[in-house]
Amino acid sequence: MAQPPTFFDGAHHFRMDRTTIYSIAGNHYNLNALNVQMDDLVRRLNPILDASHTRNRKRSPPDSECFPGTREEPIQEVVVWADSGEMYRICTRKASWRRLAEYTTIKTPHVYWLHGFAGCGKSSISLAVAKIYAGSGRLLASYFFFRGAGDRSTMNRFAVTLATQLVAAIPAAAPLVEAAIRAEPGVVTGEASLAMQLDLLLLSPFLAVVDDAALRDTLTKGPFLIVIDGLDECEDRQAVEELIDHILKFFEEHPTVPLRIFIASRVEQHIRVCLETDGVVLGNLDSHSADSDIEKFLEASFTTVAKKDRVVRAYVRTHGSWPTESDKSKLIKHIKGSFVLASTIFKYIVQPPTTEDPTTPMERLPLTLGMNGLDDLYSQTLAHSQHLPHFRNVISTITLLVYALPIAEISAILGIEAFEVVRVLLNLQAIIHVPGTDEEGRVTLCHTSLRDFLTTESRSGSFFVPPSFHIYLSYYCFSLVIERNHIQTGDYRWMNFVHHWELFARSGDCDFLTEIEQFKARQPLLVNRVTYHAFLFSMLFRTVMDLQTFRPLDNQPYVLTESANQLVLAANCPGPRTQRWLEKGLYYGTPQRSTVQFTEHTHEILQHDLQRASTAIRANFPGVLENRPSSTGEQKMLVVNHRDLSGTDIFNALQWIVARGHFKWEELRAAPRPPLSLSISRGAPDERLFSFD
Repeated sequence: MAQPPTFFDGAHHFRMDRTTIYSIAGNHYNLNALNVQMDDLVRRLNPILDASHTRNRKRSPPDSECFPGTREEPIQEVVVWADSGEMYRICTRKASWRRLAEYTTIKTPHVYWLHGFAGCGKSSISLAVAKIYAGSGRLLASYFFFRGAGDRSTMNRFAVTLATQLVAAIPAAAPLVEAAIRAEPGVVTGEASLAMQLDLLLLSPFLAVVDDAALRDTLTKGPFLIVIDGLDECEDRQAVEELIDHILKFFEEHPTVPLRIFIASRVEQHIRVCLETDGVVLGNLDSHSADSDIEKFLEASFTTVAKKDRVVRAYVRTHGSWPTESDKSKLIKHIKGSFVLASTIFKYIVQPPTTEDPTTPMERLPLTLGMNGLDDLYSQTLAHSQHLPHFRNVISTITLLVYALPIAEISAILGIEAFEVVRVLLNLQAIIHVPGTDEEGRVTLCHTSLRDFLTTESRSGSFFVPPSFHIYLSYYCFSLVIERNHIQTGDYRWMNFVHHWELFARSGDCDFLTEIEQFKARQPLLVNRVTYHAFLFSMLFRTVMDLQTFRPLDNQPYVLTESANQLVLAANCPGPRTQRWLEKGLYYGTPQRSTVQFTEHTHEILQHDLQRASTAIRANFPGVLENRPSSTGEQKMLVVNHRDLSGTDIFNALQWIVARGHFKWEELRAAPRPPLSLSISRGAPDERLFSFD
């Protein structure tokens, strides 16, 4: 078959300066003229750069890779499916000593779902599959979800990330993606549905260019492949269902499209219901015994340690090989096919001795045989640092951060020295990845199961990290944002002090009002942070603006009245930090809508506290309230810019609520005064409208 012409056909006696050449499907493309447009397109897509198989796994978990010579059988099964033509041979009955295996041939499904229990090696297989097809030029995109990793645990930027990889793999798709963004800007801002994002940014552009002559050689090898790992770690279950339903519908409408999608996840009910269908190959990783693979891993790993560790080397010279065959057999039986348990146990056994745990690897190995799976191993490891100062805050912070941070940033949030964070983490390196420097690299959990353990009280006991700790993270981040005169808008604290509050307020596992009271009781007035009264005043008002999206509160007026009470207390804490809070505009996220019952009793409390606060502010912070006219209540609507809201702005908003409520009652001339309905709705972008009408 004639080969399609390449970029260089017929060219001679030429030179190229500062030219970038891309090789796609064996053909060469000069994209120098398109570099500016391509860069601009990638900026507009704003993909997640550490979600693919090429990410730095030390910084962006999961850090999973198949040990050489392991998991070959399940990987080969995926390869056979991905390389199949229109028909696919499946095993309907496995071979036994009595009979041969039985097979049947079906039309090749476009989707392969590999499922298995936590830690059985799914992510490692996903990585291996992605590498295989990246090497042959047939990998269209890969995406590795990970819980607790910011947007990688949601669908928010899933489609734009795949689209970015699409235009890198097939540059001819770039103009189509760009045209889609111009026609429907919502596909990159998140306003469009996930289905529309997938259609306009990924599926339709692929359909339009798949017959391009430049792809002919690649497609002779087989269809393109998308790898999606850890789908169960996406926290938006509804979006997961929408994704699966949409891609299955797409393949029904386009049964001959040369595209396959490989999905790996745990068996969660919302995923099982969608994927257990005729159009999907079901690959059960639990059915593949991992004992021999784990034996290979342990054999090689212990051999390496015996060569490098002086203590182990000396022990082997005296006592012979270590571990013994008996110990290895017991260990493999104890691990029960879990690669994450095998890896974690190995790290635990060979970790360097510390003051808290001076035992040798030879002494630790028999201890692991008495542990009941990962939970006991996690508890045993965490206990090594449990007695250290700041242990609970460090572990809780790492567990609940929206995404992983370096040691220096964790210490800044907690208000402690970096060495104090390191001191806690050094004993936990069997289960937590600790970077080599304080500023570079991120502290990450070695496996998602550790987060599951720490956030499930029945499993973790005294190590339990409650969802109420989000209120402390919100306060720590808030105070740092107030403290810093210059802080980048992309800074973790700037972006997430509201998000941590929302996670606390929306949690169904803790009582909102009780936790607020407990926070007040436990929180001392810290001289190096803005007063927590200012924090509570601001965040309770933020809650007022978004009551509809939080859990139902039995006592709505409490949020308003307690907010005013905290304002009085904050106004009586003179100092530069409180003044900065009163004057500094902050971004309070995107509240949706709210309706609050406003009673005469609430009005009286607010009026009394606002007068006290006004007196204290004028006494302690002269000039802050100057040139700010008080509300008469005649203004029918108040416009609040939640992107640039200072403490004084919130004070003025409460004054308007009090004045407008009084004005409305005067209009009604009713006795007793009936409850009013305070409505807070969306106005222009970044604006919220307050009204009693």
